[in-house]
Amino acid sequence: MPPVPQPTGRNAKPRVVIIGAGFGGLAVARGLAHSGATVTIVDRQNHHVFQPLLYQVATAGLSPADIAAPIRSIVKRQKETRVLLADVTGVNADQRRVLLSDGTTLDYDFLVIATGARHGYFGRDEWAEHAPGIKTLDDATRVRRNILLAMERAETIRQESLPDRDEYLTFVVVGGGPTGVEMAGAIAELTRHATDMDFRFITRRCLRVMLVEAGDRLLPTFPAKLGDAARKALNGLGVIVRLSGRVTDIGDYGVTIGDEKIATTTVIWAAGVQASDAAKWLGVDADRSGRVKVEPDLSVPGRNDIFVIGDTASLVDASGRSVPGVAPAAKQEGTHVAHCLLARFTGSRAPPPFRYRNWGNLATIGRKRAVAEIGSFQISGLPAWLLWSTAHIYFLVGFRNRIVVGANWLWNYITFERGARLITGMTHVARHDA
Repeated sequence: MPPVPQPTGRNAKPRVVIIGAGFGGLAVARGLAHSGATVTIVDRQNHHVFQPLLYQVATAGLSPADIAAPIRSIVKRQKETRVLLADVTGVNADQRRVLLSDGTTLDYDFLVIATGARHGYFGRDEWAEHAPGIKTLDDATRVRRNILLAMERAETIRQESLPDRDEYLTFVVVGGGPTGVEMAGAIAELTRHATDMDFRFITRRCLRVMLVEAGDRLLPTFPAKLGDAARKALNGLGVIVRLSGRVTDIGDYGVTIGDEKIATTTVIWAAGVQASDAAKWLGVDADRSGRVKVEPDLSVPGRNDIFVIGDTASLVDASGRSVPGVAPAAKQEGTHVAHCLLARFTGSRAPPPFRYRNWGNLATIGRKRAVAEIGSFQISGLPAWLLWSTAHIYFLVGFRNRIVVGANWLWNYITFERGARLITGMTHVARHDA
């Protein structure tokens, strides 16, 4: 099929194609808003998601619409920016074409790949069926359904079948990084308060929430002091923290840690990620996680017309530090690439090599509990939770989302209620059907 129509001629505007509308991709698009270039954003979803709060959707603290916004509405004031809902299957770098799943192609002068990462199961991809992670809204609503459905089914089990009830009321989170810590704390709060307020035959004494980490402490990217504070806060919520716990198998029965089998219907994966297929598309070197090894300006080696950013890129920045796969880094990289492209368009001096500015690390462990590292400053407890809440509301896309999330959190804090406890997608439930 012919390529998607593009501007042609001597005076044609530069054509920039951005694959992915995450934090990095949108930062590039915004940086080019007044550049005179025609920008095309390609994404398989029609919305941008604030991924740091996906776990709140998964644990019924927020609704999907609270943390997402249509891509078209985000860039609607950028007259030269086009949004294309499509699935990219490859890149022909020699011909400067993006290949789409419907057989069409998209020509570019400059390409930015910001396709993020997916769940990585360390070579055991069959675990994905039984231990979903949360990278998309669909993932989050699936996990929410699993958690709430397990509690509903436990409520219907009679006294003589208590072992079966224990299986439903055991929740295992694999991975002790920020996502795993936040997920375990949120599950503990959700299940404890739900059993106290809404259920009649199950109580919080029936619950078992477990966080499994292969290392010897939680939050390995944080100072040890804050990792210990997170562990104590989780213990205060009733979470069982298993350090140096190597997961050896996950199946329909539950999870195996070492040689110990734990029967559960709900396992959540937060232990690893794998980059998208960008390196395969381009035929270039990648690191162990599949991330493209990029130049200091975030371009692909030997291809100064292609840039890779965010979770898809592997970079040691100008300060000699590896750039982490977090939202602030992706946004900074996107802004840097926009500046590089503007310099190319105008023939001006290119900006200096990318340097990541780390404004701090934050992780919440539930109501009034969080840890924060801001430079050499380390705090935990309520002050860190307030800082975490303020930062996340600030970085949400859209005024409406900030107001809604702030109001929801205030309401939840005062009443202990979680308003999004809806079980949806029941037609797709295949496991444990009655």
